Amino acid sequence: QVHLVESGGGLVQAGGSLRLSCSVSGTMFSSNTMGWYRQARGKERELVADITSGGSTNYADSVKGRFTVSRDNFKNTVYLQMNSLKSEDTAVYYCVRYTPYGANWGQGTQVTVSS
Repeated sequence: QVHLVESGGGLVQAGGSLRLSCSVSGTMFSSNTMGWYRQARGKERELVADITSGGSTNYADSVKGRFTVSRDNFKNTVYLQMNSLKSEDTAVYYCVRYTPYGANWGQGTQVTVSS
């Protein structure tokens, strides 16, 4: 069974940084596109960034230049480096693994940015 476990969330002041990690077990994910989504209270879940198996990346306009997604296929882990955090980045962040048959989701990690 495939499991995705996010870590690295927490409370940070505006302007600070956090690095989220998503560890994937139960499968090798090197051939999968991986993504990060977030959901703020009262809002819909939105794509933050994703990264293909070849390393191509895509970012939401709201995080371009501040966030960086990367992956380590040997460690079966995908990362989200978040810099210059703003209060509007406060949300639960979810990791997702895309497959031809659907998607696997993690349980999420809370990121809270205080202003």
